[in-house]
Amino acid sequence: MKLPFDDILPCGICEFDKIGNLFDCRAKERVPQGAKSVIVYLFPYRLDDEYYKKTNISKYAVPDDYHIVAGEYLKKITSALREEYPSYSFEYFCDNSPINEVKAAVLSGLGVRGKNGLLINPVYGSFCFIGEIVTDRVFEYSKESTGSCRNCDACVRLCPSGALSGQGVKKESCLSDINQRKGELTPENVELIKNSGCVWGCDVCQDVCPMNRNIAVTPIKEFIETAVSYFETGDNIDNRAYAWRGRKVIERNCSYFK
Repeated sequence: MKLPFDDILPCGICEFDKIGNLFDCRAKERVPQGAKSVIVYLFPYRLDDEYYKKTNISKYAVPDDYHIVAGEYLKKITSALREEYPSYSFEYFCDNSPINEVKAAVLSGLGVRGKNGLLINPVYGSFCFIGEIVTDRVFEYSKESTGSCRNCDACVRLCPSGALSGQGVKKESCLSDINQRKGELTPENVELIKNSGCVWGCDVCQDVCPMNRNIAVTPIKEFIETAVSYFETGDNIDNRAYAWRGRKVIERNCSYFK
């Protein structure tokens, strides 16, 4: 079947019951009773290399906050589906989701899971945000993705903080988690940030992944038009991915480079 925006956004459908246990969060209350299907959309965000020649933030933070951009797409898609199928319920989720998003994407045929826990899509690599729409209508399900990443262990070996073991991600050790924490950081964590050259997030595990070579750039114009690849103290943070933590955190990180 044809879904809204499936000409520019990778999408697939999986059976709700295959997702397993839902995460406990406030959004869980919005899952339709008797849910049958999960429609999964990917929102690729990697831009042309030109945008990253001078950058000190993670690639996902270069465009406007994806919660805003992806949320608008999902809102439009959900409205179209409600109009097409008025007897059924449709609810969309983006990041703040009770759904295991990577698992849903794999079940929907959109890619495989990397050792960093991220989905790797064959066209756009791992540089994709995930959103989903849950419904009590039965749709034709996509063929589940099979196989795995290439098991080269480049992400494990080159992770700057040793957060990857091949058995999962130690979140408390991940540089992206460290440089988003509030308050005073340990000298060891400060040194990690300084060595990374990055004041927000970390892309090492994605940049070294061979499955991210020669991938397509995003077709999403909103990501392209809002790209800001460098942050300096005093810059506007409205609609940016780092705004949720407040100005103090990212500017604290900037101070380590002075």
